[in-house]
Formats: sequence, C-alpha cells, structure tokens
Amino acid sequence: MSTPSLSPRALMSLLFNASKAMDVLETALTMGLLDALEPGPVGLGDLATRFDVRPLRLYKFLDCLESVGVVEREEKSDDITEASYRAVPGLRDAVWAVLGPGSIERDRDQYPWRRLHGRLAESLRGEVSMTDDDFAWPPKTDEQTASFEQSMSVGLGPVVEVFGQHADRLWSGRRRFLDVGGGDGTLAARVLRDAPELRVDVYNLPAVGPLVEQTRAASVDPERLGFVGGDFFAEPLPTGYDTISFVRVLHDWPNDVARMLVEKAYAALPPGGMLLICEEFRTPDRLAMQFFWSYFLIGVDSCVSRLREVQFYTSLLTETGFERIDVLPGGWELVVAHKPER
Repeated sequence: MSTPSLSPRALMSLLFNASKAMDVLETALTMGLLDALEPGPVGLGDLATRFDVRPLRLYKFLDCLESVGVVEREEKSDDITEASYRAVPGLRDAVWAVLGPGSIERDRDQYPWRRLHGRLAESLRGEVSMTDDDFAWPPKTDEQTASFEQSMSVGLGPVVEVFGQHADRLWSGRRRFLDVGGGDGTLAARVLRDAPELRVDVYNLPAVGPLVEQTRAASVDPERLGFVGGDFFAEPLPTGYDTISFVRVLHDWPNDVARMLVEKAYAALPPGGMLLICEEFRTPDRLAMQFFWSYFLIGVDSCVSRLREVQFYTSLLTETGFERIDVLPGGWELVVAHKPER
C-alpha cells in the first residue's frame, strides 16, 4: 500500500493534532479494530455491526486513521456502509509496540523533557539545561549508571531480532563472546538461547554488575553468562574472546573515540576473531525513532547521539585492518567484520 506524500501544510496540521491521532490509534487497538482491519478488506457496515458502533461515526473515525496513512479506503457506491477498509501490514504490532506496557516511547517519556518544552530557544542559547540530577552523561554515580542501563534495555527489540535472525551464521564455531557495554545482559541472555556452545560475558562499568547478575539468574543457562567489570576508556578490552560486539555504544561518542574503541577491539581479538557492530544508523526510520533523544539532548552539552551512515563503520573497519566486512539485514542492520587469520 502506498500513500501519496503530504504537502508541508498538511503535515504541519497532522503534527499539531498528533496527540489526537494517538488517541484514535489507541482506541482502535484496545477495541480490536486493528485486528479486524489488517487482514482486510472489511466493510464499514460489517465493522459497525461487529463492534456495535454507529456507522457514520465509525466512518469519521476511520477517516482519522486514513489521514495518518495507516488505512486505505475504497468506496464502491453511494451507500457509505459499503465502503471497505484495509490497514497497512504490521499496523497492529506497531501500535502495540508504541502504546503497550513495554513501549520504548513510554520509557523515554519518563525523562524530564518538560524542562525544555516551550523553552527550546533559551536552551539553544544555553540558558536552559538539564541538570546532573535530570540526566548525567556519562553517568556520574552508580545509581545513575544502573538507571540508564535499565532504560536502554527497553529498546533492544530490533537488536535481539537481528541477532536471532542471523544466529546460524554468527555463532557457528564460536566459543567466547564479549558484549562491550552490554547493559544489563538482556542481549547476552537471548544469544545464549541460539548458541548452546557459546559462553557470553558482558563488559561494563562495575556498577552494572548487579543488574547483569539478575539477568544471569533468570537466563536459560546461568553458568554461560558472566560479567567483567571495567572501563573501556581507561583500559584495554579483555582478551580471550573470539567475538566482540559494540551494540548501541559507538554512536554515543565522537569519531575519534569510536575509532579508538574499534582499534581496541582489533587488538583484543585473536586472528580470525569477529567484531559485530549494531548501531542506530542514519536512515529515515532511525531518525524518526531517535526523535526523543534529539529533542531531549538539546539540553545536554556532554552528549550528542550521532546517527552515522553505515558506510562510516564499514570504512572505519577497513582502515583498522578488518576484512570480510558485511552488513546483515534486519530491523537494525548488523555489521560483521573479521580480523585476518594471518
């Protein structure tokens, strides 16, 4: 299904009414309308009967859904009840992902963004800022570190998906995997399910250790999930691993820091070792998903979440000495590179 592009004026109107649009989508989800619309086409009269609603009111409700490009309508006669509708594929799951209890958007909305709301001009001039109590980057206390890592685990869905999608290719012959900056171990625990011969350690600041321990205790095989405390700025990366990953780590740092971390990974890996990079690459979808952080971080000078094109990473890997570099498709792309055997 394709939707014609909106004019700038129409787009501005939709953005102004965004909260009302979310009300419509949440209602469609909770009523079960999205489950009925996605297989489509389904007639207006049938929908009205099934959900016990007034047909003309439902027609206008469906116009709201059509206006945001998620529903397609076809009218075959003057009888309005014979209009038929179909939702875009995946709509129900997408709405659930945004409005459900585990939503990354709901998690991010807990951050104190309202400190900036209506005061962006002052913030751009440096007159309004987030305090360290609001958001400290890098985190300055153990409590801030733990809180940040717990929040980051909420957004791991696309990462877990792409790792699972390519599990056969990734883990064949691999024995030890180090997830650098691996949060509370959520990804590591999921990888264990797909790789029964693999040992996975999370490398992170010592304050994150208790969070990883909680994840480890609930994992499918606690003995294969471990934690290594350290600081990748101050220390070399641990050796003894045939696979190392950076997952949503490099985009938080300037180019020279990203290069330094990739070089540390190269030094730590044995010949034939594999490096995995899964980041928020700069695409239209990723920019849209990143909107909250782009907005919120206007008030933070110490952090710029940099969405780079995937070519930045493939070029950096080549320059560092990696070979057999590939970009595996998925909800988030996964860059795979190998240290030469020689």
